[in-house]
Amino acid sequence: MTPAPAPATPRTLAGATILQIVPALRDDPTAHAAVEIALTLLQAGARAIIAGEGGSLVGELRAFGGEWLPMKVDTLNPIQLKRNAAMLQQLIPTQRIDIVHAHSAAAAWCALAGSDRMPVWLVTSFADRLTGSSWWGTRYHASLARGDRVIAPSAFVSQAMIERYKIAPERITVIPRAIDTARFAPTAVMPQQVLALRRAWGILPDLAVVLLPGRLAPWNGQTTLIEAARLISGAGDRNVVYVLAGDDRSHPRHVRALRRKMRALGVDTLFRVVGHVGDMPTALAVADVIVVPPSEPPLTGRAAAEAQAMGKPTIISAVGVLPENILQPPRMPDDLRTGWMVRPNNPAEMARAVAKALAMSEPARAAFSARARQFAEFMFSPQSVAEAIRSVYTSLLSRQS
Repeated sequence: MTPAPAPATPRTLAGATILQIVPALRDDPTAHAAVEIALTLLQAGARAIIAGEGGSLVGELRAFGGEWLPMKVDTLNPIQLKRNAAMLQQLIPTQRIDIVHAHSAAAAWCALAGSDRMPVWLVTSFADRLTGSSWWGTRYHASLARGDRVIAPSAFVSQAMIERYKIAPERITVIPRAIDTARFAPTAVMPQQVLALRRAWGILPDLAVVLLPGRLAPWNGQTTLIEAARLISGAGDRNVVYVLAGDDRSHPRHVRALRRKMRALGVDTLFRVVGHVGDMPTALAVADVIVVPPSEPPLTGRAAAEAQAMGKPTIISAVGVLPENILQPPRMPDDLRTGWMVRPNNPAEMARAVAKALAMSEPARAAFSARARQFAEFMFSPQSVAEAIRSVYTSLLSRQS
C-alpha cells in the first residue's frame, strides 16, 4: 500500500523576496513605513527590496541590509510607467520576487503590467482618503483595487473601497497608519520644555489647558470649541485656557471670524491662537485634554493617535476614521476608554466631554494616561503596523504550499 503523501509545510517568509514600490525614500510616512517593513522582513529571514526615487532613508535601509532600486514611480507619464513595467518584467523572474507591494496607484499600475501572468502576489495599499469620483481618478486608482490583498488604512476607507470598486471584503485587510510613538511619548518631552512653552503661550501654572491641534479652517471645529468654552465658563469654570495650535495663515477670513466670535461670547481672554507649532510632542504634553472635532472626515486620524500616544484624554467628533482611533463604549467598557466621541458641530456635547476629562482625579488621570499610551503603542507604533503587514505577506505565501 502506497503511503499517503505528507502534508505540505506552509511556506514562511524565510527565503522569500519582497519588493515594495514607493514614490521615494524621502522623510515621509510612506517611506518610513516601507523601511520599517523591510527591517521586519529581514529579521524574519526574507530579502527586502524597495524601489522608488532616492531620498534620506536610502542610507538607513542599506545600513541594516535592505536593498534600494532606483525607479521613477511618482508620475503620470505613460512612457515612464511603461518603462517601469518593463523593468519589473525583467526584475521579477531574475530576482525571484515572491510578493510586490505597491504603495501608490502609479506603483500598482506598473506592478500589474509588469507581473502579468507571472507567479507573484500583488499587495496594494490604499491612501487615507479616496479621490473624487471623476472618471479619470476612479480609473487610475482602480489599479489599487486589483491586488491579491488590499490594505486599507481604516474601516472607513475600506467601506468606501468596497462600494466604489466592488472589492470582495475578504481581500481587504485594515491596518492603520503608523505614527512615531518614540517621538510622541510622554518620556520624550522634558518638564522644562513644557514649562518653557507654557510661558511662551502666556499660560499661568494653575490653569488647565485644552488643546485643539490642526490648521485653522472652517471644517476643523474651532468654532465648536469656542462655543463649548462659553458653556464651560458659564458653568463657573474659567480656570481653563484653550489653545488653537496650527497654521493660521491659510484661511485668514476664518481666523478673523473666530476672533470675532471669541469676543462676542466673552471668551477671548481664555484663548491662545499660537499658529504653526514645530514641536508638536511638547505642545501635546502641555495640554490636559486634546480635542479633535472636525465637521468633515479628516485626511487621517493622526492627531487623535498622537494625542493618545502622549497619554492624553482625547475628544473626537464622530466623522471619518476618528471613531476607530479611540476606545470608548460600546466598543469597550467604560473603564477601558481612552477618550470621548461627540457629534460634529455640537458644542453642548463637546462641553460635557471636556468637563468630564478635566474633572478626573489624579489617580484616574494617571490610569487613563497609561491606558491611552498602551492603546497607541498597540495600534499605531511602526513595529505593530509592520508586523501586521508582515502577517499579510505570510498569509499569501502560505497559500503557495
